Amino acid sequence: MAKRDYYEVLGVSESADAKEIKKAYRKLALKYHPDKNPDDKQAEEKFKEAAEAYEVLSNAEKKQRYDQFGHAGMRGAAGGGFGGGMDMDDIFSQFGDIFGGAHPFESFFGGSGRGRQRVVKGTNLRIRLSLMLKEVAEGVDKKIKVSRLVNADGVTYKTCGTCHGSGQVTRISNTILGQMQTSSPCPVCKGNGKSIDNRPSGTDTNGMLKKEETVKITIPPGVEDGMQLKVGGKGNAAPFDGINGDLIVLISIEKHEKLIRDGQNLHYEHYISFADAALSTSAEIPTISGKAKVKLESGIQSGRILRLKGKGLPSVNAYGKGDLLVHINVWTPQSLSKEEKKFFEKCCDSENFKPKPTAKDKSFFDRVREMFG
Repeated sequence: MAKRDYYEVLGVSESADAKEIKKAYRKLALKYHPDKNPDDKQAEEKFKEAAEAYEVLSNAEKKQRYDQFGHAGMRGAAGGGFGGGMDMDDIFSQFGDIFGGAHPFESFFGGSGRGRQRVVKGTNLRIRLSLMLKEVAEGVDKKIKVSRLVNADGVTYKTCGTCHGSGQVTRISNTILGQMQTSSPCPVCKGNGKSIDNRPSGTDTNGMLKKEETVKITIPPGVEDGMQLKVGGKGNAAPFDGINGDLIVLISIEKHEKLIRDGQNLHYEHYISFADAALSTSAEIPTISGKAKVKLESGIQSGRILRLKGKGLPSVNAYGKGDLLVHINVWTPQSLSKEEKKFFEKCCDSENFKPKPTAKDKSFFDRVREMFG
């Protein structure tokens, strides 16, 4: 089933500011909160859907990518969309503070709700991945080595003796209005509900160690320089059976020797001699996958742009391919022999050598408009 548009999910327009987005999510989270809709699978799915939409639209960088590429721009190599695979604890741990305060849902639904203990999430790892233009055009699978924190074999945990595994401590205080009960994260286990029981040698205080792992990253065709992809769960692991962080892959595109990228289109500067321009010739034009042969008719003008349809790059959203634009440049000799000079002096008096531009010979501004249109 196709994902709904994130703006549609939250019921806001694309021009909505951060305050409107936050307000819309808060309203939906209250409406579909699991404690308010016990054993209602449909309400739980809507709650998750709203959280995923808010995760993207509340982040300026992710929102910009979503506005430009839609759901396809949100896909990482192995984790679906941003927010894909989120469970309920992940949602609460990341977005609980949308309501303000450490335990936002208590004041709305009474008590401590489900009594969840805090879910620890491992930190994200970031790498830069360099791609050639051919790899951008075709898509590619890359295998890279990543050094990440993992839970050591043999590490065990025990229930926290202070909070007895709840992750929270409750305090009762006497006020002028009577007794008030408040809950806060356990100061001993930091809300995890667990503490280290057995820590193997060579590990850190959380029973973790560095391990090198080979990660496969699938790069879709059409990615752009500076775009980020997410490989879900391939960041640092978290102690206390928490959630792994993610691997964030920053895309860097290497410059091509001859072709220049402009979005989905490619540009190539082709130089010909004055004689070739006057007499006609053929040329081999480099493309991403090889070469293309084109015929240049006699009388072709410098500045002419030839469009090779579909020889550009694919869209990251799979909306077709761009074109290869060949810019014709007539090379003017910088020095002439005596015979050549006499020849061109004679040409100056010929009507055939006097400029007579027609509508076919586009102006500089027409060519620029065509290039970026």
